[in-house]
Amino acid sequence: GLPAVWIESMLRDQAQVMGYTVVDPGTVVATHLSHLISTRAAELLGRQEVQQLLDHLGKILPKLVEDLVPKTLPLGTVQKVLQNLLDEGMHIRDMRTIAETLSENAPRTQDIYQLTALVRVALGPAIVQQFYPATQELQVIGMDKELEYILMQAMQSSQNGIGIEPGLADTVLRGTRNAAEMQEQMGLPTVMLVPTQLRDLLARFLKRAVPSIRVISHDDVPDFKTIRGTAMVG
Repeated sequence: GLPAVWIESMLRDQAQVMGYTVVDPGTVVATHLSHLISTRAAELLGRQEVQQLLDHLGKILPKLVEDLVPKTLPLGTVQKVLQNLLDEGMHIRDMRTIAETLSENAPRTQDIYQLTALVRVALGPAIVQQFYPATQELQVIGMDKELEYILMQAMQSSQNGIGIEPGLADTVLRGTRNAAEMQEQMGLPTVMLVPTQLRDLLARFLKRAVPSIRVISHDDVPDFKTIRGTAMVG
């Protein structure tokens, strides 16, 4: 996503003296390929790959895997939850926590989005660590309380078949783009912190329009972290 220019290899030393970061073509291709794989990871995770992840976990914790699939949840549901996590740029390395959370909560709900939200809470410290690897203070994009209230009302109305008013949607998109640009200019992660009830709605709504944004909820943030709003939507 950064501006770049192609130069002849003989100009490498001159460009470095002028302060440019110089990379070779192979690194450019590898970087783009890595980015493409990470952004499409959810699509690349098929049932076979999920089964392999569970088989690997089963070598360490056989009882956990045995109780989860297919006794508690079908393989397809576990796949969808993992795809939801990957779709939002999250790691799924901690399969133990994911499997334990699914196994614990599946008797109460089989809804994929509810299960994903519960897994997110369990992975909260890892999520925050991913975006803020070396800081106690989380510098986030916040949302105006009045706008939060309006979105909450719109969400409740939409459950009765009424959609979000286009002007409101445009306000949220425009404000989020501006806030994300401010964060990037300050060299900060483009992370938005919202109430738990709004997280799923906004994450899905903003995904295509502002792909760089990551939406987290208050439930995702561990108690030992402090929060500071550095940009505002609304």
